[in-house]
Amino acid sequence: MSKPRVIIAGGGAAGFFAAIACAKANPEAEVLLFEATSNPLAKVRVSGGGRCNVTHACFEPRELVKRYPRGGRELLGAFSRWQPRDTVAWFESHGVDLKTEDDGRMFPVTDCSATIIDCLSRTASSAGVKLKTNCGLKDVQPVAAGGFMVTLSSGETVACDRLLIATGGSRAEAGLALLKKLGHAVEPPVPSLFTFHIDDPRLKDLAGLSVENASVSVVATKLRELGPLLVTHWGMSGPAVLKLSAWGARALHELDYKFTLSVNWLGSTSPEAARTGLTTARAANARKQVGTWNPFSLPARLWERLIAAAGVPPTMTWASVSNQLLGAIVAQLTTGEYVVSGKSMNKEEFVTCGGVRLGEVDFKTMQSRVCPGLFFAGEVLDIDGVTGGFNFQAAWTTGWLAGQAMAIG
Repeated sequence: MSKPRVIIAGGGAAGFFAAIACAKANPEAEVLLFEATSNPLAKVRVSGGGRCNVTHACFEPRELVKRYPRGGRELLGAFSRWQPRDTVAWFESHGVDLKTEDDGRMFPVTDCSATIIDCLSRTASSAGVKLKTNCGLKDVQPVAAGGFMVTLSSGETVACDRLLIATGGSRAEAGLALLKKLGHAVEPPVPSLFTFHIDDPRLKDLAGLSVENASVSVVATKLRELGPLLVTHWGMSGPAVLKLSAWGARALHELDYKFTLSVNWLGSTSPEAARTGLTTARAANARKQVGTWNPFSLPARLWERLIAAAGVPPTMTWASVSNQLLGAIVAQLTTGEYVVSGKSMNKEEFVTCGGVRLGEVDFKTMQSRVCPGLFFAGEVLDIDGVTGGFNFQAAWTTGWLAGQAMAIG
């Protein structure tokens, strides 16, 4: 094989995996990995509350792509070449066993992200990858004869034959300007996977309370999701909200994160079915107090808040609940509206939609269609997945494909 010099910009999951794949596929290649900060693999460290949600146990590509609000069509072919099954096998072959939780998320059996970081760092080093931290890209100039002249943030210039951009979902103007300079159109990055700010008396002092299966929707849109819902100090979070924020990333950005959220605390139970259930419960439990007995197994404190909002005193017996009050309880349970006034994101773990336009990238190799020798991987592309390990899987897949192509290309 030839002895190309490959520069990879970005020491995150995609950059590390691409560097390893390239160095292993072509041991003659000189693989240089530059990370702008002093903390490579930072998102890996904080993912999953420090446990690292490596991937998801979804092994059918056509099902897998349904978890990507943007990029699913392009990833279908990519996942036929490298999918979660391959990721699991790769980590196991490098001494890291993964486990699957009930919701399909996969973590190292150690429940510690350091296990993944150590594996990637050790494997990169043993493969000959040269990592340099506190060293980002400042400028890139294509060379007429092929390759690039790269100017680093240190002021140093380095020539390379192939260049991979894996700098993540950066919203920095300098990074976007560099991509545009290389001939690429960039979809404006906006936040994805965020929680909702809601100041509502029904939620006051309920932080930490969760409902296993709730339905959330944005009023006057088609945005709707189903899943676990968590009440936080600032409003609402949990998988249902995070999935809603991912699919609605651009629409909610256009609304300046100010909108009305409708919540069905009973999940997919319709208002009609809820009313029937309450009517039956009223007849069967006439002497019981509404505040101390609810037929839907909701958390007691949430139930108390919802019946209060419906105008029902907690000491009222079910026999005393009129049809009008019953309807008010149904409304609070299934169509309660909450005013969202903003969003919150984990600054270290943030995900964006937006990035390099996908039509300008060959998803067999991850090479640019407009600038030969330039490759992309990870979240710098206009790809993002819902919560659950899907964003890391896109990073592993695109990184591996790019690394293989740069090794031989």
